[in-house]
Amino acid sequence: MFLVSALISITSVVLMTVFIFHRGLPLFGEVSVSHFLFSPDWSPSDPAHPSYGILSFIVGALFVTALSLAIAVPIGISTGIFLSEMASRRIGSFLRSAVELLAGIPSVIYGLFGIAFVVPLVRAVSGGTGYSVLSASIILAIMTLPTIINMTEVSIRSVPNDLREGSFALGATQWQTISGVLLPAARSGIITGVVLGMGRALGETMAVLLVGGNAPIMPNGPFSMVRTLTMNIITDMSYAEGTHLTSLFSTAIVLFVFILSLNIFIQMALKSAVKEQSR
Repeated sequence: MFLVSALISITSVVLMTVFIFHRGLPLFGEVSVSHFLFSPDWSPSDPAHPSYGILSFIVGALFVTALSLAIAVPIGISTGIFLSEMASRRIGSFLRSAVELLAGIPSVIYGLFGIAFVVPLVRAVSGGTGYSVLSASIILAIMTLPTIINMTEVSIRSVPNDLREGSFALGATQWQTISGVLLPAARSGIITGVVLGMGRALGETMAVLLVGGNAPIMPNGPFSMVRTLTMNIITDMSYAEGTHLTSLFSTAIVLFVFILSLNIFIQMALKSAVKEQSR
């Protein structure tokens, strides 16, 4: 039964991969790979000169992801440290329940929260519409916090107590123990949490669609409207036909490669961490 379950999982991944590549690769018989990846001109509905460049979507996805991690990583790691080393039982229980609640909220609710609170705040600061890279990044930061917090807390708690006691025995303070002993020992788990949060940010669609502006332009700053790879797919899929539809599957290939690269990076980081610990 376990073998059949494992084979079903593997087969599902293989079938999805084959399907996406089968539907997306024919585009490169009509459009060059360089134009598709490095041109910011996306105008598939132009009857005279249709263009299928997704550079602005790639840049937008990376911009939003990087800014969201810049916000979420310090907060997430700090919260994980507090929960594992400093919080009392009552406060820790309350905060863990709040983090679990954040993890269970549907993405569309985050998007509505962004429209009601984040977008007006950004609008008051920037003077624009408020639908921007910054708004999308703030929402994604909130959405990725549970992953980073949980991985940080679990990783720090898994560090043997002998290391803590040895550090305190040498006269180190609590913060010196955390920064010099616990964080380096838990580095692989923390990095894994950050990379998993990055994958969540890259693959998120609905919340970013509601607050990002969904404009097919090259973002030129945190207050610029943005369209990511996932936003482009969901926006055009309902009416796309022919080469336009094929280009959306090609966009899915690019996103698939990004996520696959992240997973490979996680595996390599974990293997290197195991080797270091064994030494």
